[in-house]
Amino acid sequence: MKYSDISNIILFSIEDKHGYGYRYPTSEPGRKTGQSGIVHGSPQQPPFLSLRRVLKDHIVSLMALLKLTMPENIFIEAELPQQKKYTDGVVFPTVLIPNRKFDDHNLKEIIRDQKPWLKSVLHKTGAILFRGFSSVSSASDFNDVVEAFGFDELPYVGGAAPRTNVVGRVFTSNESPPDQKIPFHHEMAQVPKFPFKVFFFCEVEPKIGGETPIVLSHVIYNKMKQKYSEFVDRLEQHGLIYTRVLGEDDDPSSPIGRGWVSTFLTKDKAVAEERAEKLGMKLEWTDDGVKTVMGPIPAIKVDETRGQKTWFNSMVAAYTGWEDARNDPVKAVTFGDGTPLPAHVIHDCLKMLEEESAAIPWQKGDVLLLDNLAVLHARRPFEPPRRVLASLCK
Repeated sequence: MKYSDISNIILFSIEDKHGYGYRYPTSEPGRKTGQSGIVHGSPQQPPFLSLRRVLKDHIVSLMALLKLTMPENIFIEAELPQQKKYTDGVVFPTVLIPNRKFDDHNLKEIIRDQKPWLKSVLHKTGAILFRGFSSVSSASDFNDVVEAFGFDELPYVGGAAPRTNVVGRVFTSNESPPDQKIPFHHEMAQVPKFPFKVFFFCEVEPKIGGETPIVLSHVIYNKMKQKYSEFVDRLEQHGLIYTRVLGEDDDPSSPIGRGWVSTFLTKDKAVAEERAEKLGMKLEWTDDGVKTVMGPIPAIKVDETRGQKTWFNSMVAAYTGWEDARNDPVKAVTFGDGTPLPAHVIHDCLKMLEEESAAIPWQKGDVLLLDNLAVLHARRPFEPPRRVLASLCK
């Protein structure tokens, strides 16, 4: 737990329960020393209610009570031309650089000390880019940064992208060829068990291109709802079905080239079927691979902590990017009732995503943290070298 004494109340974050609670350090009229509860609840309430429930109706009051402010002696909030600025005051993404007046720039230690404030920033803006911290220069350093946040690791089961484990909780990002564009998506939105947090780290910055554009998901939902209300209503009613054909082994020439052996982490077809069933996925075996069918699965999610709906799907990515020798992207995703998606709507959605995205060129040592429920991401083509690593968290 992380404690901080604010207004004579000890507030503490409970990372494994994703919540905040309080405890009175001294006796006061009507209260006993050590009495505890949740923010905005009576002291008799249990202190381990989920943050999601607490924030649903009280996020503004909670943040005011916590009085979490930027530690200016450590961080400086930078402004870059690629950031998006919204009328509600949000600057997306937040870019944090070290204050050179502060001697110790060990990002791992800073995160451990400033975790509540950093989590509040992530909740507000959806994405944080840490830039200029010399303590992060290798995959091992990146792994330490991920672990410093304390999020549980999410095993990469059911995802489409070919990846290689580098160290600890760190993997390569999508290993598809550099000339290929990876369209916008929420990480693993096509399966029920998806990461809530996604980390990226630039170990080798690209020579040309290779940005990871990001976009706020609720902005896309609102724009799509306004322009294509009937289409969005159908999505909310029926969801989506994703279909993908996998070979046995990984195909590094394809952006969705992960074979069924690495997808289900087994060479045993019976075990693969068991793991697919747990994901709600149907398997149809062929002579040289397997056809996977996932869904119907929701295409829109409610972000209860922010009180907004998000465009939580891989619809555009599947329809425009799930193409290789085995897969036809037009057949890769349909409405949940099996009817085809209208091509003009998909391509207009892609245009909206591009227009609303922030694409900051990578620099060596950059660490990008995304709230996967709030932010979609993509990858632009690049001229090598480029090495961007990733880590997925619950």
